[in-house]
Amino acid sequence: MNIKALTPALSVSPQVHPADMAEIVASGLRSIICNRPNGEETGQPAAAEIAAAAKAHGLDFAHVPVVSGQVGAGDAAAMARALAALPAPVLAYCRSGARSAEVAQLAATLGEGAITRYEIVVIGGGSAGIAAAASILRRRPDVSLAIVEPSETHYYQPGFTMVGGGIFNAEATRRSVEELVPAQAVWIRGAAASFEPGANQVTLADGRVLAYGVLVVSPGLKLDWDAIPGLAAALGANGVTSNYRYDLAPYTDRLVRRFRGGRALFTQPGMPIKCAGAPQKAMYLACHRWESEGVLGGAEVQFHTATPTLFGVADYVPALESYIARYGIDLHLESRLVSIDGTTKTALFEQRRGDIVCRVEERFDMIHVVPPQVAPDFIASSPLAAPSGFVAVDEMTLRHEDYANIFALGDVAATTNAKTAAAARKQAPVVALNALAALDGAAPVAAYTGYGSCPLTVEAGRIVLAEFGYGGKLMPTFPKWLIDGTRPSRLSWLLKERLLPPLYWHAMLQGREWLAAPAAIDPQR
Repeated sequence: MNIKALTPALSVSPQVHPADMAEIVASGLRSIICNRPNGEETGQPAAAEIAAAAKAHGLDFAHVPVVSGQVGAGDAAAMARALAALPAPVLAYCRSGARSAEVAQLAATLGEGAITRYEIVVIGGGSAGIAAAASILRRRPDVSLAIVEPSETHYYQPGFTMVGGGIFNAEATRRSVEELVPAQAVWIRGAAASFEPGANQVTLADGRVLAYGVLVVSPGLKLDWDAIPGLAAALGANGVTSNYRYDLAPYTDRLVRRFRGGRALFTQPGMPIKCAGAPQKAMYLACHRWESEGVLGGAEVQFHTATPTLFGVADYVPALESYIARYGIDLHLESRLVSIDGTTKTALFEQRRGDIVCRVEERFDMIHVVPPQVAPDFIASSPLAAPSGFVAVDEMTLRHEDYANIFALGDVAATTNAKTAAAARKQAPVVALNALAALDGAAPVAAYTGYGSCPLTVEAGRIVLAEFGYGGKLMPTFPKWLIDGTRPSRLSWLLKERLLPPLYWHAMLQGREWLAAPAAIDPQR
């Protein structure tokens, strides 16, 4: 092939054929743009044929047909949109390569704003980002909106505990990002690297620059597996597992099924973490299975949590304590995992007892570990970060403390609510309304009350449905006669098992705000 590099991000070539894909991949290119109209000459491969071959080799593809000798501003704008959306470096081709070079040059002369500017840019295509984008576009379908997300796969993370408990199949918790991105949005396959809020710009890891009118930041948080020496290397073998990873949740299920006695440890780091009840849920589901199979009596189960209490909202603690007693769990508060050795099956904990801090080594036959969780590196080092490393926002409006056109939601926001998908579901319409208000030059109009929900699965078939807001205030969705959230309930189990997954896929991620209507700003605030 005759590939000519115009810039580090763009090369051009004559007609591409399906047989060329291996060479294109070997050249380090990640995407292909076809600038030829179909049927331009006899024997020309159709764009769909090249697209299928590209996809089979892991390459992205776009068809931006341009008539030879008639390159115009509309062609350049379409080329610019494709270049902004596709992972770089990109190979553009036509009959000889000249037309591709011409339209790319014209696209560049349109200026940075025409190529990369969107009214709203959303950083992150996870639960919070997709939900916020969908809510925005349901309110204003014609707004130009781009979602920056490097991953091809989207996970329903609340389902990982159920996978580890043998309730869900792992495949049911994953879908492609492509099928979830709203039709009106542009999916930019890349990772954000840095922010220039004074210039209203985001720079991507591959060097592309996006300009925005309003920025929505929602890349989630970082699971810091390396913060515990030995953990990353130990995972997935020798009885070391975690439901916090898609590929490991099935291993949890296998370990629990094969367990016939011995020592089982479950850990929880300090706050903040995704769903503060998830570390306990893994333990309760395991214990309930062992109890049902008659092997719990031969198990020594320990729960080591770095927190000073079993759960952060006192109203739910009595129900949880009753299950701690029922399963005979040895509870260790203020006990933090500091290292692990998978080959010797030993874990080292740092424990606080009053003013005394000591280190205790525990042997295990299986251990479920939850890693410390921090802000993503590119957020923590950015001008958007609070001292915690997360994005500094007002807790009610979710608007940045210093930049009126920047909002954050989901796990990355420096708010004191529980970091759960239910919180993101409530935050999304708040951000949608306030982001559109900011785009119009108006003040925020919606308020987030801190709602979060943590369905605490205490046994297969029963859940303590913890729902609370800022300050630990109880915020039940249902009347107490229907579901008393402070007590284990079969109805709550049905909600978690049957209703929440479709609510997630078909309502939350599509901008349908059932039971998520935002509160209005208090005029006295």
